[in-house]
Amino acid sequence: MKRASLVVGALVALFVGYRVFVSRPAVTNPEPAGESLICFGDSLTSGIGAGPGESYPDHLERMIGRPVIHAGVPGDTTADALARLRRDVLDRSPRIVFITLGGNDLKNGVPAAEAFANLRQVVTRIQDRGALVVVGGIDLPLFGRDFADGYQELCEETGCVLVDNVFEDIMGRPQLMADRIHPTGQGYEIMARHFERAARPYL
Repeated sequence: MKRASLVVGALVALFVGYRVFVSRPAVTNPEPAGESLICFGDSLTSGIGAGPGESYPDHLERMIGRPVIHAGVPGDTTADALARLRRDVLDRSPRIVFITLGGNDLKNGVPAAEAFANLRQVVTRIQDRGALVVVGGIDLPLFGRDFADGYQELCEETGCVLVDNVFEDIMGRPQLMADRIHPTGQGYEIMARHFERAARPYL
C-alpha cells in the first residue's frame, strides 16, 4: 500500500512538472520592440480606491524605476477598451503592456466567450506591434463563472504572460480592500508586485 502511494505521488509530481516546465506556452515577443511601458485597463488600472500616486501603475513605476503610461478608464469593458486601443496603446510605441480587463464584463453579465474574443483582439493587435503583453487574470471564487479558465486559455493561445489572479494576497483582507472590488493603496502595491515579477525577465 505504501509503495503504491509512492508511485502515485511520483506520477503526480511528474505530471505537475510537465505542466509547469514543458507544456507552458512560449511567450510571444520575449524581446519586445517599442519604447513605452503602458498599463491599460479599467478601474483596477486607474486606481479607484487609492489616493493620488498609489495606483498599481504608480507603484509599478517606482518598482522598476522607469516611466509607465497610465491608461486606465473606470468602468471599461473589453469592448470599450478595444475601441480605444489604437489611441491609448498602439499609437504610443508599446514595448510592454500590462492589462487589467474583464472584471466589468463579469459584473455586467457579458458572456465569457464574448469578453475573451474582445480581449484576444486586444492582445494580438498589441503583439502585432512587437510588444510583450502581460495580462492580469481575475479569479473570484463562486462568482468567476468561466473567466478564470478564460485567462489561462488566452495565455495558451496567444503567448501573453499571465498573472493568474491580480487579487492574490489582497482580496479577503479588509485592510487591503477599499470596497468589495478595489484595493487600497497598500493592496495596489501588492498587485504591482505581481505584475513586476511576471514582467521582470523581459524588462
